[in-house]
Amino acid sequence: MERDPGIETLLDLQDQIIDQGSGYWVKIEAYQVEPTPDVPHGIRYSLTLHEPYGKRILGYDNAHAVKPPKKFKYAGRRLTFDHMHRHARDPGVPYEFKNAHQLLADFFSEVDQVLLEVKKR
Repeated sequence: MERDPGIETLLDLQDQIIDQGSGYWVKIEAYQVEPTPDVPHGIRYSLTLHEPYGKRILGYDNAHAVKPPKKFKYAGRRLTFDHMHRHARDPGVPYEFKNAHQLLADFFSEVDQVLLEVKKR
């Protein structure tokens, strides 16, 4: 895999807690690991959005493999480690990791969407 310049940005955000207003907050964890077939970009990450009482309501991570949607049942796809969770009990849906900057952009775009939905309730 070619060098991803966004990796340094992601690593610089390690252990950051970012206030999102109204008690909501984002936590970013990222550290370098040896690239493997499961983690070809060589970064373990967890980007999470939490409600005021601490419950995770959105997460992007690569901590474990997730099965592709049922429509790919026989497509010969391998289990992916990059995925997102839309709520606390969501087992995760695959996320296509392109590069670290895109990961951050996709995550914060989803954070904005979730917070808009929360405000409508």
